[in-house]
Amino acid sequence: MRAGAFGPPFALAMGGFGGDGPAMTPLGLFLLLAAPCFGSFAALLAQRMAAGQEALTIPSRCDGCGRRLRMWELVPLLSWLWRHTLRRGRAPCCGYRLPPGLFVPELLALAGTLWAILVLPEPLWPVGAGLSWVLLALSLIDLRLYRLPDPGTLGLLLAGLALAAAGFVGPLHDHALGALIGFGTLAGIAWAYRRLRGVEGMGLGDAKLLAAAGAWCGWTALPSVMLIACLAGLGLAAAAAMRGGAISAKTALPFGPALAFGFWITWLHGPLVLA
Repeated sequence: MRAGAFGPPFALAMGGFGGDGPAMTPLGLFLLLAAPCFGSFAALLAQRMAAGQEALTIPSRCDGCGRRLRMWELVPLLSWLWRHTLRRGRAPCCGYRLPPGLFVPELLALAGTLWAILVLPEPLWPVGAGLSWVLLALSLIDLRLYRLPDPGTLGLLLAGLALAAAGFVGPLHDHALGALIGFGTLAGIAWAYRRLRGVEGMGLGDAKLLAAAGAWCGWTALPSVMLIACLAGLGLAAAAAMRGGAISAKTALPFGPALAFGFWITWLHGPLVLA
């Protein structure tokens, strides 16, 4: 098996984007403008879930003084650029020093959307963008809470089966089987670890996310999803160790972000193939 040997499952939408790529259309422009907004919401959702707060009804406020933020202070990317250039990274109301990485989820959502536009035909642009946004939200939540919420994982599973039923991604039976095998694989590993070690080693949220990957990618793509996820997980663990964190057999590391990355790469570019 060789790295980079992907077989794209979708034909490129050719046109005028950079001469040889997909044509930029009003739909693509709308998705690119919307992406940072969803990235910002994903970060807010993860933050408020970690704090046990309601994500949708509570207005955004300054973390320093509690003042309600104005609409122009919530514009993704631009508001961060304004605060970190003209305000030197401080809130204009009280001088509270803002975390430097607030823009990262917004930028990741934008990058995922652009990636989907470059790879997929136009009718699937909203599907690809939506998948990247949900996977980003699940990853951010897992990084904070070490769990993956059922509405996200099960919603992705049902969406994948619906795409297969509509004929967009392959035979429905292959994708339904993928969901069953995906869930059974990680649920079985979690059960075996619990029996052998007497402690929880993996939550069922990861099993549900792999089931969703099977529903979107089909059962034959699951080895690629897991291989890419494991490599990404090792990279995250190495990055944590380089930052000074002690890594041991008992260290809790969220697997959701790595699994989401394997899911995303495999769905967009197809499974790894033998050389």
